[in-house]
Amino acid sequence: MNAVQTYRYLQPSALRTAGLDLQTSGGPAANPRFFSGFLTTPAAAAAGLLAVAEVARTRYHQPVSPASLDPVVTGSRNRLRFESFSGCCGVYARMDVVPAGFDGEVVGHGTTNVDVNPPLREALARVGGIEPLHLAVGPDDLTVSTMEAAVVERKVPLPGRWMRGFAEVHVLTAGFEPRAEVPAAEAAAFLRRLPGGSDRSVLWAVPAGRTLRLTSRPAPGAVCLAGAGRLAALRGLLRHARTLRVYGPTVRTGSPAVPSTWELDTGSLRLSLTLSPEPYRGFSGEGAALLALAGDEVIDDAELVSALLSWDPTIDVVALAEAAGLPDDRVRAALAQLGTAGRVGYDVADAGYFHRVLPHDAGRAERDNPRLVGARTLVEQGAVRRDGDHATVRSGDEDYRVRRLPDGGFTCTCRWWAKHQGQRGPCKHALAVSMVAEVTA
Repeated sequence: MNAVQTYRYLQPSALRTAGLDLQTSGGPAANPRFFSGFLTTPAAAAAGLLAVAEVARTRYHQPVSPASLDPVVTGSRNRLRFESFSGCCGVYARMDVVPAGFDGEVVGHGTTNVDVNPPLREALARVGGIEPLHLAVGPDDLTVSTMEAAVVERKVPLPGRWMRGFAEVHVLTAGFEPRAEVPAAEAAAFLRRLPGGSDRSVLWAVPAGRTLRLTSRPAPGAVCLAGAGRLAALRGLLRHARTLRVYGPTVRTGSPAVPSTWELDTGSLRLSLTLSPEPYRGFSGEGAALLALAGDEVIDDAELVSALLSWDPTIDVVALAEAAGLPDDRVRAALAQLGTAGRVGYDVADAGYFHRVLPHDAGRAERDNPRLVGARTLVEQGAVRRDGDHATVRSGDEDYRVRRLPDGGFTCTCRWWAKHQGQRGPCKHALAVSMVAEVTA
C-alpha cells in the first residue's frame, strides 16, 4: 500500500551557472538547507546521482514505464548520502559523498527528499570537465514565513515498500563481509561480460586473482549475483572509479540465493547497489527484521537508543550500548526497530550503522506486516503451547509444530515454512512462539 506524501519544493531542481541546485522537502524543517559548497569531482558526482535517480525510476522485474520517485538525501556532519529503491524494491542504491568529495560544510543535519526531474537529469548527463561543481541542497536563506508565497507542491506516492525495504536492507547488510576488491579496469571487463538486463538467472561470483569468475553454483567465498542486468546502473561511474568492492554473507556449497552489495569507489564518493536474492523478490518481503521487532522490550529500548543517537556518519554500537546501559544485542535489535521508521541505515564500507530521519509513521511498518500482526493475534488468543524447544500453535482449525534450532532459528510444519524454508524470515507461528518465549524467559 502507498501513502501519499506531499512534498513541497520552492522551485524545480536545476543545474544553473552557479552550480547544482537540488530542491528538498521535509526533514526537521520544510525545505531544509543541509549543504552549500563545491563537489570536487563534478562529473563523477553527476554520474552517481544519475545512477541513484535511475534506480528509483526503474522496475527490473516485469519492467513497465519509468516511475518518478524522488531519492532520499541525508546530511550528517562530514557525509552526504543519496538513497533510492527500484520500483520493484529489489535494488537499493546509495551514493555516499565523503569529505574528499566536497569543499564546503554540512551546515544542517537531517533527511529529506530531493527533486531529480527530467530537465535536471538531462543537464547532469552533460556535466564534464574538471571544474568543481557547486551544490546547494535546499534553497539559500529560506525562512518559513516566505515559503507559502513561492512554494511548488507535488503529490507523489511514498511507497510503504520503500519503508519496509529500508528496514530489511539494514538488517541484511549488517551481516555482510567484504568478499572481493577488483581494480577498475578488471571491474569494467567483468561487468561487460555479464548477461543482459532480461536475464534472471542466479549466478555466483568467485574471486580469481585480480578479477571475478562467474559460476552457476555457490561455493565458500562466493558472492551471489541474481539478475546480473541489475548492475547496469554502475556503468556510468566506471570511468571515474578506482575499485569495485563486493560484499555478501557467508555462503557454503548448496547455499540458497542471498543478497549482495556491489560498490564502486572513486576516492571522493562511493556508489553501491544492493541486490535482492532473486530478481522477482523485493526487499520489503524478506522478513529479516521480524524477530527483532517481535519482542516487547525492543520498543522501549528503541525509544532509549533513539534519544542517544547523534548525526555521526557511523554509529558506534559499543559506545551506544554503554551509554544506554544495554547489552550489544539489545542495542542492535533497537536499531532494527528504528530502521522500520527509516531512522537507521547500514554502511557495509564503514561496517557501521548511520543515522537518518524520514518523515514516516514509526509504527506503520509493524502494522502493515501481516506476519507480525498475525503473530500478536495468536499470542493474545493463547494459541501457543510450549514444550521445551518445541511448541504447538493453534491457528484456525489446524495445529502447527514449531521447533527452535540451536542457531536460534525456527522450523514449522506450516505451508509458509515448507515453501520458503526460512529464507524469507519466520512464519507467524514461529514469531508467536518467540514472543511467548521472551515473556516467560
